[in-house]
Amino acid sequence: MMKRLLGGPGTISGFLLRFGQCAFGAASITLMVTGYGFSSYTAFCYLIASMGLQFLWSFGLACLDIYALRRKRDLQNPILVSLFVVGDWVTATLSLAAACSSAGVVVLYSRDLNMCATTKRLTCGKYQVSVAMAFVTWVLTAMSSHVMFWILASV
Repeated sequence: MMKRLLGGPGTISGFLLRFGQCAFGAASITLMVTGYGFSSYTAFCYLIASMGLQFLWSFGLACLDIYALRRKRDLQNPILVSLFVVGDWVTATLSLAAACSSAGVVVLYSRDLNMCATTKRLTCGKYQVSVAMAFVTWVLTAMSSHVMFWILASV
């Protein structure tokens, strides 16, 4: 029998974790895309791709959680949970890498090169908030991944 943990699949807390991942991932994408010249920087493009994948993964699992809650289905079987673990690990790793690389570019331009003060067209504030949203998305994904791992380990 698998353990019932806060944030597990098919629970309200699990749905809220997935919803938070979707919301912060979408906010990160929106802020980055509305910033001027984001496509000139590879790290920012990687952030958008990573957050897009994170959004799709989390949205799919949030829909699965809603289905399980409405139909009173149990999603805690070893095959499904192992799929969730691998998916969460992959998306968490990609999200962290994208957030860190984008944060490095933002710090380089805003602090080290002082380009944000000299080049008014750069929307450094949007870039910074977008990266912060990406880190929040990663934290939520890491929490979900941790819960899924412990559920899988309890088999």
